[in-house]
Amino acid sequence: MHNSLTRVQNVFGFFTSVAFAVACAIAVSVFLHPQAPAASLELRNVQVVKGRPHYYNTKREEYAHVKFDLDADLTSLFSWNTKQIFLYITASYPSSNPSTIPPSESVIWDAIIPADNSPFHPNTYIHPTPKNDPSSKKSKKAKRSAASKPYPPGGSPGIVQLSNQKPKYQITDISGKLASRSNATLTLHWNVQPWVGALWWTNEKRHGLWEGRKGGATNFEFPALKGTEVKKEELRTETGGERNRGSPA
Repeated sequence: MHNSLTRVQNVFGFFTSVAFAVACAIAVSVFLHPQAPAASLELRNVQVVKGRPHYYNTKREEYAHVKFDLDADLTSLFSWNTKQIFLYITASYPSSNPSTIPPSESVIWDAIIPADNSPFHPNTYIHPTPKNDPSSKKSKKAKRSAASKPYPPGGSPGIVQLSNQKPKYQITDISGKLASRSNATLTLHWNVQPWVGALWWTNEKRHGLWEGRKGGATNFEFPALKGTEVKKEELRTETGGERNRGSPA
């Protein structure tokens, strides 16, 4: 006869084996859940200025502000094993020396979209309240207390609607120069964090029942440094290049 301690060890070992098998089955079962994420990402405005991008930085350099519109439907990414989705937007652009330095990529905005049964996070995306909604006239304190769902009332998690959204983070470059860069791309990414199993990132192509991301990218160019054209125009005016053109001798 085994003693009580041996019996407890056997029961605990059997329990952990069953729990591990069930966890593996849940992690693999997500591949049976079809996915068809779609998004529309449009650039609203981009400005390049020169100054101190961070309060702790004493060096003046060029940095960019990017405003954008985002309309995404990521509801199909939520399955029985989805805890939350980390959503983020990047701006990628070629380096100053493409032959020796790889392209640069900067995150300009991010947020967390939790599932229904996930806890609230400080970085949780809150669906904006329409301006004509009577609830939009509530006080700020009431809004903060009511903001607990990252999707419209009666909807599902994964609906994201942003209009003329300001960036959370500025775009900087190690060279300190950003003006007049071309072939830049604004792209939507996500990282799905399950309750059990491995993390998985943005799927660009179709894999079985998982369709690739539709939309969610747009090309743009960094404009000239803000104020450069104004200074050139003032210089031409001061020297008489534009003012005296066509004037009688």
